[in-house]
Amino acid sequence: MSTLDVSHVTYRYGPKVALDDVSFALERGRFCALLGPNGAGKSTLFSLLTRLLVTREGRITVAGHDLAREPRAALGKIGVVFQQQTLDLDMTVLQNLRYFAALQGLSGAAAQRNIDAALDRLAMRERAGEKARALNGGHRRRMEIARALIHDPEVLLLDEPTVGLDTASRQSITAHVHDLADGGLSVLWATHLVDEIRPRDDVVVLHQGHVLAHDDAAAISGEKSLIDAFIAMTGKAPEERVAL
Repeated sequence: MSTLDVSHVTYRYGPKVALDDVSFALERGRFCALLGPNGAGKSTLFSLLTRLLVTREGRITVAGHDLAREPRAALGKIGVVFQQQTLDLDMTVLQNLRYFAALQGLSGAAAQRNIDAALDRLAMRERAGEKARALNGGHRRRMEIARALIHDPEVLLLDEPTVGLDTASRQSITAHVHDLADGGLSVLWATHLVDEIRPRDDVVVLHQGHVLAHDDAAAISGEKSLIDAFIAMTGKAPEERVAL
């Protein structure tokens, strides 16, 4: 059963077509990498999924809820980690999480229970009393993921979440989110870094607003590497890793 269904979605910035008839489905408990170079349309798609942008061309369904017709119900099933940091750096980890829980309508024992569970899943409980400003980049990202999980969503969206992180932090965050998918969460992970993708992960290859392929990474690669398969499809090379 799919928890996220994107069907024939098109979006234009004036005369420029950013997404053209994009369709794919995300199954429960799967890690799906949205792979494409900068300018492929990944951020536009994430803006549509979170209703920062809207379109009348196509349909998006989240956990059975039509995003256009039932936006509150659909968005309530989504957790989001944006590419740009959205933390209050002068608040502690716990204060940030409590504030976000309140925005989700959670308070009292229910909020604390969900906060504790999110902190434990991301191994952040010992950092709860620290100000966000004191955290390194990797722990700030973990905190943002913990925050995105407070309301127990069915789908987790992450827009290039490892940008700017060192190699160890990137690997740790990627492993954590794969573990979340193994635990039953549906994950859509936008990236241009192929070393964040495992052979059994689902991959949607997006290029110039078009879906060129949707299958598991091993099937897309075939006898080639994923990089070589991507180049053959697009004529462009994604990055293997961030240069340090």
